[in-house]
Amino acid sequence: MTAFRTAAILVAAGSGTRAGASVPKQYAPLGGKPLLAYAHQALSSHPKIDAVLTVIGAGQEAQLEAALGTTPFVTGGATRRESVRNGLEALIAGDFTHVLIHDAARPFLPARVIDDLLASLDVEGGAIPALPVADTLVRGEGALIGDTVPRADLYRVQTPQAFAFDAILDAHRRWPADQEATDDAQMLRAIGGQVALVPGDPMLEKITHPADFAAAETRLAAAMRVRTATGYDVHRFAEGDALWLGGVRIPHSKGLSGHSDADVALHAITDALLGTIGAGDIGMHFPPSDPQWRGAASARFLEHAASLVAAEGGILDFIDVTLICEAPKIGPHREAIRASIAAILGLDRGQVSVKATTTERLGFTGRGEGMAAQAVATVRVPARN
Repeated sequence: MTAFRTAAILVAAGSGTRAGASVPKQYAPLGGKPLLAYAHQALSSHPKIDAVLTVIGAGQEAQLEAALGTTPFVTGGATRRESVRNGLEALIAGDFTHVLIHDAARPFLPARVIDDLLASLDVEGGAIPALPVADTLVRGEGALIGDTVPRADLYRVQTPQAFAFDAILDAHRRWPADQEATDDAQMLRAIGGQVALVPGDPMLEKITHPADFAAAETRLAAAMRVRTATGYDVHRFAEGDALWLGGVRIPHSKGLSGHSDADVALHAITDALLGTIGAGDIGMHFPPSDPQWRGAASARFLEHAASLVAAEGGILDFIDVTLICEAPKIGPHREAIRASIAAILGLDRGQVSVKATTTERLGFTGRGEGMAAQAVATVRVPARN
């Protein structure tokens, strides 16, 4: 059997000026995260896609890293066609057999569409998602309507568009440099290639104008469900001064004992995040019996939990953590802890609450034997999950 390797090109090189945002629209916030993050997540998490390459505009490197972290990218050209060509040329060394080309301005990409496109490539050299035209179409004659245009066999074309890699690369290389193309499918057809139609999806509407962002927020809200989960952790005090709370080293006469760095705050938050997607607890993912986690920074645990939430299409809205101890005093370090947790999770500081309380000298925390932390995480996940 032929071994297939599929890459995806996410086209995000435009200026997006019509969207009215202060940044290119692909980096504008939608539902609490950058617009292009949605399509990138849909592509990178699909089991049949082996690599995702983002094509960005010149000088957008910092914006891309802020939006997606470290991810493969290439700089685009002056037009969409040139940007796609740059992406294709950059992928040659990967020996890919198929490629999907998708616009970042279409954030909500159902896995079903990807499946249908790739299945069609078993027969044709290309495939595109499309929706039948439902509205009445007329020609304009100045300010008046003219003749009705028959809508039979008319479709609205969407992305991603899928192709045999060598075929679409050849089509781009042969396309006249002084002509532009509105999509890649017409370029393949120009050299004699066949392009199949698969059912598109209303969720794939393109975001162009400010009103489109409002409509996308409405669609996103309708497709998401709020989940809240709690986490709780305890560590005893031990000799040493390595006391870590929320990723911040706190001056104290004793440290906390644990297999990792015993950061009781981050452990509680990690369990809360895992709980929102039913992914067990911290011990399942990072067992204390595994020597590789000895002394490990707990930020790694929290980043892992956050990545699992993101893989489910989740959006992290708020974190609330309460530290329970007699000492040290948390107040002087509260803002540093908030900032640290926010940085680890990629949140604004206003999305993180840190509180502290005592047990009026009752119990093990009251006797100064250890610390406890209780955390609550609120996320939004797709309704299907």
